[in-house]
Amino acid sequence: QVQLVESGGGLVQAGGSLRLSCAASGRTSSRYAMGWFRQAPGKEREFVAAINWSGGSIYYADSVNGRFTISRDNAKNTVYLQMNSLKPEDTAVYYCAAGPYGSGLGYKSRYDYWGQGTQVTVSS
Repeated sequence: QVQLVESGGGLVQAGGSLRLSCAASGRTSSRYAMGWFRQAPGKEREFVAAINWSGGSIYYADSVNGRFTISRDNAKNTVYLQMNSLKPEDTAVYYCAAGPYGSGLGYKSRYDYWGQGTQVTVSS
């Protein structure tokens, strides 16, 4: 089992920045890919970014590419999401996820473990 705890959410004005963190505990010796997803009210949970175990493969949704950066520190069992140039449409609950697969990381089904989420609100 892997437990994931997100932090770093909050309220920010459009154009601002936030850095989300996701701390993993439990069976962290396994080589998990990590992903960030988000869910806005009344919408489906959607893919934001993902990174494989080594950090050598990184993927972004088109809507955040160039503005968000995913990274990980395996020594700290933590994955980060640096969010710059935030827009009101980025408002959502952001979820961290972990999965054992090395491909298809844009799909929710590739992840076995999920955090509880952290709220990000971007005001216009």
